[in-house]
Amino acid sequence: MTKKALVIGGGIAGPVTAMALQRAGIDSEVFEAYERGSEGVGAFLTLAVNGLEALRVLDLHDLVCDLGMDSSLMRMSNGRGKPLGTLTQPSRTLKRADLYQVLRDEAVRRGARVHYGRRLVDASIADGRVRADFADGTSAEGDLLIGADGLRSRTRTIIDPGAPRAQHVGLLNTGGFARGVTVPGETGTSYFIFGKRCFFGYLIHPDGEVWWFANPPSPKEPTQEELAAITPARWRAELLELFKDDAGPMADIIRATDHIIPGWNTYDFPTVPRWFNERMVIVGDAAHATSPSAGQGASMAIEDAVVLATCLRDVPGVHDAFAAYERLRRGRVERVVKQGRRNGSGKAPGALGAFVRDLGMPMVMRQIAKRDLMAWIHDYRISWDAPVAAPVR
Repeated sequence: MTKKALVIGGGIAGPVTAMALQRAGIDSEVFEAYERGSEGVGAFLTLAVNGLEALRVLDLHDLVCDLGMDSSLMRMSNGRGKPLGTLTQPSRTLKRADLYQVLRDEAVRRGARVHYGRRLVDASIADGRVRADFADGTSAEGDLLIGADGLRSRTRTIIDPGAPRAQHVGLLNTGGFARGVTVPGETGTSYFIFGKRCFFGYLIHPDGEVWWFANPPSPKEPTQEELAAITPARWRAELLELFKDDAGPMADIIRATDHIIPGWNTYDFPTVPRWFNERMVIVGDAAHATSPSAGQGASMAIEDAVVLATCLRDVPGVHDAFAAYERLRRGRVERVVKQGRRNGSGKAPGALGAFVRDLGMPMVMRQIAKRDLMAWIHDYRISWDAPVAAPVR
């Protein structure tokens, strides 16, 4: 009899998980907490080549390859305009809402059922089945439950009530899309500037629009209410103040942005002790949120979905399939999380830290490029046809 999975979370990981499960012969329903989809919501993200290749396994690569822009070259400089390094890392940068919409629409086209306004409040296991209870009073039953419900995953805390909280890494995020401004650079390149008091990045879309983000330092973790109280005008003023002593186009880009995206905190999870129980498992940010500095959050979630589906296809028993999935994924994703934290540590290091960074980064970047030290991230490939072995008991 065909298994049925309940997928909690309708963002990017949820629809991809549903499509991967379908290919493995498992039916699924997707339950999204919010009343509507994510059309028009959010900023932009990077899909590295490993994430794009994981999409190719599910015949999804061509759906996204024309979205956004190529961003395979990175150029870094400091707030005085001094070049710090150049690195080639094949990737594509695209608006989160665009990626979400094409994946959600394709999942629905392939037969996935997506329910909105279904916020998970509890889940229980009985007689080899799992029951999910939602805040609107409804419930659903299946053979397994997959939490693709992000950083604040309810599934994670149901599996392990003592699960750790995500760690604030001392940076905020904001950004936007600027028009009518001419900036130095070319399409296909991400420009990263280590300002004296704030980190800034921008890309130039082929249509001339400038996509940008900034990471104001924030040793204290603001509450959601505190962040929501910061008006766009205040963000603009604070960002202009942070960059006033830096060389670069930051001020011009900020002034040319009609709508500055409301800020949010940056978190990561160094480790999540428990990923699964007898019938429930977590994927993506629910299991291993990484700092945006890694450029791998979406790619890791997509990889998770494909690997989990192969494990459920090949390994007898849901619990053993979950164990195989964790065995195949934990080491890689935790290493990526550590890399993201290292990448972010140079964004607000203080005067001494900035001096050391600027002195050593050019040499480090040359070594990374010469020895391809990031190949372990980008060269990772998943073979759908390779059988997955059951864990050794």
